[in-house]
Amino acid sequence: QVQLVESGGGLVQPGGSLRLACAASGFTFRYYVMNWYRQAPGKERELVARIDKSGGVRDYSDSVKGRFTISRDNAKNTLYLRMNAVRPEDSAVYYCYVPSLSLWGQGTQVIVSS
Repeated sequence: QVQLVESGGGLVQPGGSLRLACAASGFTFRYYVMNWYRQAPGKERELVARIDKSGGVRDYSDSVKGRFTISRDNAKNTLYLRMNAVRPEDSAVYYCYVPSLSLWGQGTQVIVSS
């Protein structure tokens, strides 16, 4: 079964850290560019970060650059998003996405609040 399953979301205080994971199955993970998106209530889904097949090229939105790090472990078929120095405006449901397959995960919610 082709699927993406996110995990690692939760409640975190401003300035804290969190690591999200996205476990891929049913396709050859290492062949595909991977993205992280997020969607806050009442807002459009936005691209947060993307990574190429090998992990050597990474891009970030201006809103998270310098605070978030996208990475992947092709041996474990897993994508990660390390979130540091989080802010209340980072609160959203975070999704992993495979552009070439138009494949979304179910999302994991992150709430940044004191």
